[in-house]
Amino acid sequence: MFNLIFKDILIQKKVIIFYIATIIIYLLVDVSPIPIVVLYSLTFINMALSYDEKDNANILLNSLPYTRKEIVSSRYVGVLIFTSLFIIITYGGSFLLNGKETSFSWKAILLIMGLVMVAISFMLPVFYKFKRQYLVFAAGALIGIYLVTSKFLVPDLNKILRELIRKFLTLQETQMYLIAIPTIAILYIGSWLLSIRIYERKAF
Repeated sequence: MFNLIFKDILIQKKVIIFYIATIIIYLLVDVSPIPIVVLYSLTFINMALSYDEKDNANILLNSLPYTRKEIVSSRYVGVLIFTSLFIIITYGGSFLLNGKETSFSWKAILLIMGLVMVAISFMLPVFYKFKRQYLVFAAGALIGIYLVTSKFLVPDLNKILRELIRKFLTLQETQMYLIAIPTIAILYIGSWLLSIRIYERKAF
């Protein structure tokens, strides 16, 4: 299964240099590491899904000695691994650029992982059921809704979101974590099982 995960890294090995370069640029202009890691993790997965749709890649994958369960599982495990790598790259780069001024906490890691896992929980079942183009349409619609909302309905939306993130990172309460962590884990595992079910029934 880990060969399937490593495949995604090999396919995007040239693009990874671009990822690292742009991450450094974002850090230099003082963008928070949290949205950087979330954005690049989701972009990496989206690119991996696009390669799976090219040249009948799914037919090739199903001709290899892997079960469909392993193929889907490699994607969900890969998400956690790739996000962890982007956390290391981003916070490592921030430390090299800013030194001790880098704000690094386990709360930030939990927030990043939680956001990515929630997004992937909705993305992958849609991808396996339909096609990647539906994800693009859905993402475009969400971005459009966000822009309209922040422009006309809630002008201070960006400031509100930043304040919510700041409050989350400064919370001392453990009760929220005891609720949020199991909820996200159940959502992720449920999505994982649903994707396996969808993929096993799919004909190529």
